[in-house]
Amino acid sequence: MYRSRPSPSYRVAGVGRLFALLLAPCVGCASADPGDVAPSDPRVASVEVTLASPSIAAGETTRASAVLREAGGAVVEGRAVGWSSDATTVATVDAAGVVTGVAAGSARVTATAGSRSGTAMLVVTAPAVETGAVIFADDFEQDRTASYFEVDDADGSFVRVPGVGLDGSWGMRARWTAGQVSAGSLKLAFGRTPDRYFRPVDAGTARYRELYWRLFVRNQPGWVGGGGHKLARAIVFATPGWAEAAIGHLWSGSTDQTRLVLDPASGTDAAGALRTTSYNDFPNLRWLGAGASRTPLFDAAHVGQWHCVEARMELDDAGASNGSFTLWIDGAREVELTGLDWLAGYDDYGINALFVENYWNDGSPAAQERYLDELVVSRAPIGCATTARRGAVRPR
Repeated sequence: MYRSRPSPSYRVAGVGRLFALLLAPCVGCASADPGDVAPSDPRVASVEVTLASPSIAAGETTRASAVLREAGGAVVEGRAVGWSSDATTVATVDAAGVVTGVAAGSARVTATAGSRSGTAMLVVTAPAVETGAVIFADDFEQDRTASYFEVDDADGSFVRVPGVGLDGSWGMRARWTAGQVSAGSLKLAFGRTPDRYFRPVDAGTARYRELYWRLFVRNQPGWVGGGGHKLARAIVFATPGWAEAAIGHLWSGSTDQTRLVLDPASGTDAAGALRTTSYNDFPNLRWLGAGASRTPLFDAAHVGQWHCVEARMELDDAGASNGSFTLWIDGAREVELTGLDWLAGYDDYGINALFVENYWNDGSPAAQERYLDELVVSRAPIGCATTARRGAVRPR
C-alpha cells in the first residue's frame, strides 16, 4: 500500500524515538566493546589455558584449549577467544588454537577473551640428531683446536674464552679493531680429501653428497656495519693446491649487509671438468645465483642476541641439475635454492671441508666483537638443540 511521506514534525518525532531506541539498553544483546559480556551471559572472570602436550619438537603441533569462567567458577560457554604466542620464532598458534613448534626454546601461549587472558608455557625441543649422523661437534668447553687442520687466531683476535658462549659457557670470540679485515678462522676437513694436509676428523673415506652444519652466532650489543661479510663456507676440495670444485658460501650480502646470503659457486664447467686451479679462483668459478635471508640478522633489533644458523648443501647427481642449498635461522627456513648444478658430473670428491671465518672485506668500521658457539657438522638435520641444554649432540 502506498503511504504518503510523513510531515516534517512527524519525521522529527520519529527520529527522536529512533535515537531513544538506539540508546536504550538491549536485553540479550552484546555490547560493542568486545571486553564486555552480554547481560544474559556471566562476565568472564578468568581464562584457563591447557595444552594437549606441554612439550613438542620443532615441526610438530599440539592443540591449545581455553576454559572461560565467571567469578563463581561456572564455565562460560560459547565465547570465542583470540590466540597468540609471545615468541613466534619458537612457536606459532593459529586462530583455532593449533600450536606449531618452530625452534628449540620456550613460548607463552595466550588465549584472550575481552579484557581477560590466560597463558600456558610450551617447551619446544629440536629432534636429536640422527644416531651416527654427527661428523664433528665442538661446544668449545674443551680445547679441540687440534681437530681443525688449520686454526688462524689472527694474532689473538679469534680465541676460545670462557663466558662468551651460550649461557655464559666457553665460546669463540672474534675481535676486530677499527679497520681490521681478518679476525681469524677455523678450517675443518672430513671425508675423502685430495691431500694428507687436510687431516679429516673422520675416517677420511666418505664422499659426502649432502652436508648440514650449524653454529650459534651473537654480535655484541651496539654492533655496527652489518654482517662483516664472511661467516662460513662448505667446500669440495679437488686438488692438493686447494682447487675447489664447489663452494657453498654463507656470508652477508653485498647490498644489504644486515642479511645472511647463500651464494653457491661451481669450480667446474658445464660438462663437469674442473676449471679452478687454486683457492678462491674467482675467474674460473660459475656463480649459481644467490638468495638472502628474510631475517635481518645484523640490524639493531637482532644484534646482542644469540641466533641459531644452520645450512644444508646437497650436491647434484651426474647429468641432473638437482642440487640445493638451504638456510635456517632460529629453526625457521629462510632461503632455499634448488636446481643447482654444483658439479655438472664431476665426481672425484664430495663435500670435504667447512671453514668458519671472520673476514671483513672492507675492514670493520669500529672495534667490536662477535661470538660463536655449538658448531656441529652432520649428515642429517641438526636443529637448535645444544649440548648443554638437551644433550642431543655429543662432541667426538
